[in-house]
Amino acid sequence: IVEYIKTHLPSELQEKITEDELYYFLDLIFEYYATSGCLDVEPDEEGYINIDQEEIVEFLLTEAKKDNMDNFSAEDLLFVVQGEMEYGNSLTDDEF
Repeated sequence: IVEYIKTHLPSELQEKITEDELYYFLDLIFEYYATSGCLDVEPDEEGYINIDQEEIVEFLLTEAKKDNMDNFSAEDLLFVVQGEMEYGNSLTDDEF
């Protein structure tokens, strides 16, 4: 996941963010999924769950500030969140 996200980030962000920082933010994204209840809702008629990316970014910003990891903007973290979601969407059912 980290490699996928890193290669899909804008070039200036690729240079700014480390793999360790990506792992940190992925852990927070998964924590958000586990604690927010967003995965407990019923999927729509196409089988999708609407997840608010901006809410995830706000969660990341809040948690990163607590951990003194707040050297990233909301825009930076939105790219990370989008990359994680795109990675999940790129998997086929056989890969789950």
